[in-house]
Amino acid sequence: MKVIRNLSEIDHPFDHAVVTLGNFDGVHLGHREIFRSVVESARNEGGTSIVCTFEPHPLKLLAADRAPRLINTPQERERLIGASCVDVLLVLPFTPELAALDPEQFVDQILIERIGLKHLVVGYDYAFGKGRSGSIEFLREQGQRKGFIVDVFGPVQKQGQVISSTRVRQHVLSGDVEGVVALLGRHFNFEGQVVHGDGRGHNLGFATANLATEKELIPASGVYACIAMVHGKEYKSVVSIGCKTTFGDHPLTIEAHLFDFKEDVYDQTMRLYFVKKLRNQKTFSDKDALIGAIEQDVTEAHHCLERTRIIEYREYLTFKQDEA
Repeated sequence: MKVIRNLSEIDHPFDHAVVTLGNFDGVHLGHREIFRSVVESARNEGGTSIVCTFEPHPLKLLAADRAPRLINTPQERERLIGASCVDVLLVLPFTPELAALDPEQFVDQILIERIGLKHLVVGYDYAFGKGRSGSIEFLREQGQRKGFIVDVFGPVQKQGQVISSTRVRQHVLSGDVEGVVALLGRHFNFEGQVVHGDGRGHNLGFATANLATEKELIPASGVYACIAMVHGKEYKSVVSIGCKTTFGDHPLTIEAHLFDFKEDVYDQTMRLYFVKKLRNQKTFSDKDALIGAIEQDVTEAHHCLERTRIIEYREYLTFKQDEA
């Protein structure tokens, strides 16, 4: 997949560009069905499959107080879209100048003149421009006038409910890391750098790695069974998210206790895959009660993770490797 971060990098329009537009936060199963449609259409028409998105999220510029917590970092989103077998990812810088374009200017100057749009695929609820005036009806009218196809992709449902980024956020923020797998098609996960903590875990007999992450969306406070990935190897783990109320601390921390792991990983990168929430955060009467609870967490996590395999993005793609 070729990644283009500025329109100035496009020397000439793409051959028969089949394009989808959106923020694609989460790259959930609904988004992936759209990407699959774009790729299949481009192959059938001998064209170029293109995902066009924006950075930062438009609401961060236009209405920061209403901007959602993003499900993926920009790097994660790029990696996930790349796994969808599209030819080009176009990440447009969302600037005041871009925001000032009316929908018809965006269609004419960017989609047609610069990208070479011939076939547009959008979700059923997509709209853009001031006051969301760039509606589905507007795009269909533009396509009829200017000679490009517009396909509107209907809602993708799972168990009778529409898959959306909002639903993904709701699941994660409530701690339902099991339920979100059906929406994402993979385990919710994030990456962080191991930083120095206060050493209390080691003193309790359960050494922990403290993570600092750029991820905006973090599961609800609690204790989770996770699989940690370090240097390409998997380790069963218990992860605590929250404040250390037993000790009177208040800053939010992310602490991972990896089973059968004794390496020094300070300043290294670790990725956590969330499998199951074990319990809520609690305040314990003393250190012994806390140790007992951690021992129970470890036992339950062992039992849960023995039968767990990480579900990753590619396992849900229908494209064969030789086709990709």
